Amino acid sequence: MPNITGNLKGKSAVHTQVSLSDTPEHALLLTVGNATQTSNDEHFNNVKHTSWGTADLTRGHGQQHGYFMNEASNGDRSCGTFECKVSTVNGLLTMEGSWTFTHGTGQYSGITGNGKFHGRMTSPTDSETSYEGSYQLKAGTRAA
Repeated sequence: MPNITGNLKGKSAVHTQVSLSDTPEHALLLTVGNATQTSNDEHFNNVKHTSWGTADLTRGHGQQHGYFMNEASNGDRSCGTFECKVSTVNGLLTMEGSWTFTHGTGQYSGITGNGKFHGRMTSPTDSETSYEGSYQLKAGTRAA
């Protein structure tokens, strides 16, 4: 399985928060993010990355779960899921978790793999994330 590392520099497209009254500072969040991806691997370098997530946070700490899609310039897609721990310390929100490929189209058809990531919000709408892992393309899949 090829190893992969990379970075995502993104912006929140949607950030909706619902405050709950059961516990002080308890909130549910729905987020959509768009990012530019750079990678050591030609299959993932300069591809568009979109993520959709839900988070359950109390006082800025909790869990987030969601889905992601990488889209190459030719429209081929690799998709998967992620989950992470969210922490807020001194106003800085950080994420640390794992991701798994679940399916793909075109050159990514039959993709499998997983890895880890960590990131942070650099402003209320901007984020930086780095990731690492490994993946396998289905035998006979065409190269990028």
